[in-house]
Amino acid sequence: MRRIICAAFLLLATAARSGAQEAARGAQPSPAATPPALAAPGANAGPITTEIYADETSFDTEKRIGVFAGHVRVFDPRFNIQSDKLTVYIHKEESEGLEKAIAEGHVGVVREKPDPKGGPPTKAIGLSEKAVYTSSDGNVVLTGSPRVQQGLDTHVSTSPDTVMVLNQEGHLTTHGPSRTEIRQENKDDKSVSPTPSPTPKRARAKKRK
Repeated sequence: MRRIICAAFLLLATAARSGAQEAARGAQPSPAATPPALAAPGANAGPITTEIYADETSFDTEKRIGVFAGHVRVFDPRFNIQSDKLTVYIHKEESEGLEKAIAEGHVGVVREKPDPKGGPPTKAIGLSEKAVYTSSDGNVVLTGSPRVQQGLDTHVSTSPDTVMVLNQEGHLTTHGPSRTEIRQENKDDKSVSPTPSPTPKRARAKKRK
């Protein structure tokens, strides 16, 4: 499987944006640091690198579109995606970077939901036939009989027209009929065999006088 890295699209764009941000920060006093638990995904300093692995790829530099096919795998700080096909759209202005990504065919999406208490994040795993990521709002829209698992809970569409949206913080919104399965560990189950009931004593027959 051939490795494809979107350096041509993303690194130049994010480097220009990062340089402008650094210049602006140099002219202003540094703001107070944001606690890691409250920082938004992708808020870390520095350019964002997206790695895409695929069997085949084609680029249209004029339209700024990349098409990847065959065992597609995407690794991005904001999400991970696998699919049969991926189409990537890049903003015309280099400083804007990634505009939209469309995954099609046996789609799997993983996003992390930060723990407000500072603990490890919770993963949200989405399965569908199509997923669209838009950088303007950070949402991943799942269509085509989607289902999403968050921890022990599972949200399953009951209609092929149901739409599920995973935002950049890992929160899920469902539009259309769905079924929610809420599971919890049974802490009272100690796997102890029940105590057998005592054998009843036979009544003694009274002797006739």
